Amino acid sequence: MSKANNSALQVPEVDIAIIGGGSAGISLAAKLNNCSALVVEPHSPAERDCSWALWANPAQQQQLAPATKGSWKQWRLVDDYSEVLHSSDQYRYTSLSSAQYMEQCEASLAEGVNVIRAAAENIVARGNGGSFTAAHQHYSAAQLYDSRPPKIAEHGLKQHFLGWDVRTKTPIDDPDIATLMDFRVDQSRGLHFIYVLPFSDRRLLIESTMISANLEDKDWYRQAIGQWLDQQNIGIEETLGEEAGVIPMETVAPLDSDIASIGAASGAVRLSSGYAFSAIQAQMTKLANGIHAGEYSVPTPISPALIRMDKIFNRVLLAQPELGVSIMMRTAKALDANGFARFMLGSATLTDWAKVILAMPKAPFLKQVLRP
Repeated sequence: MSKANNSALQVPEVDIAIIGGGSAGISLAAKLNNCSALVVEPHSPAERDCSWALWANPAQQQQLAPATKGSWKQWRLVDDYSEVLHSSDQYRYTSLSSAQYMEQCEASLAEGVNVIRAAAENIVARGNGGSFTAAHQHYSAAQLYDSRPPKIAEHGLKQHFLGWDVRTKTPIDDPDIATLMDFRVDQSRGLHFIYVLPFSDRRLLIESTMISANLEDKDWYRQAIGQWLDQQNIGIEETLGEEAGVIPMETVAPLDSDIASIGAASGAVRLSSGYAFSAIQAQMTKLANGIHAGEYSVPTPISPALIRMDKIFNRVLLAQPELGVSIMMRTAKALDANGFARFMLGSATLTDWAKVILAMPKAPFLKQVLRP
């Protein structure tokens, strides 16, 4: 705290202010120490609760255990003709409660790192820092980071979904297997699949997920879920909740280009899959380590080479959406479980990439590679 002069209003000053307390913002805050920092977020974790997912290694499984809703060492992809079942000895497909994760982070904040439950307003960037107002109080920070969600292009490629958390009337088959993609649904509007996470033999998260440029009416997703449940002879005893979301699968623009963006707005969402949690965690760890060493620049979350490959993949989907199911199934068949997890995490080896490239239909990808 400092006073500009005796007649001026007292303006709290901090080393770091983080605008937005979502995955990136609160993760960074939880890694900071020996500095003064604020996270400015109007909503409580409970108000923003949703499901996040990743392929967790043993260390992450232990670290994230308090927020884990379910964890599976087996996962599958299914189409009209075949099923690919993976079983990993290194990774578990893990579903997190975002609320529990954020509460865990907030509870671990070091002395001098605080959360303001309010919106940041009147933000003025000055160099790397700036000033803002929150809860009718003016603040100044030497370094500003923006963790707010990015702008999403209206006609860009997106992953969009609606899901139900349900309790079933009777126990389901195979509660130890996560169904990442079941393509036995309407494919007329883009790449469409049902995503199913069994938290027990009678509790499921079921999502109707689309990869396309256009959003659908909510009842369209609901109808797809209902039809899938009927096909599987699964009856619902109780619907416990519903969640929906939109994930950009194209390069995004931050809300304020004058402030250093972190997380999704900085490009931490994997363009070909929509997964972001692991990339955000890695980015926040590198950034926090840099801050402790006096380096405040935001690390690049995903390599340019991987972004280039993902953009080619997305161009193929936009140009020939009818190939989507085949491409996904070929990828799953080409890799073993650990390779598939690495591929989805963005840490595939050269051998993993070679297997995937060899499995792809060559002409559509070559056309997009050669496109200016």
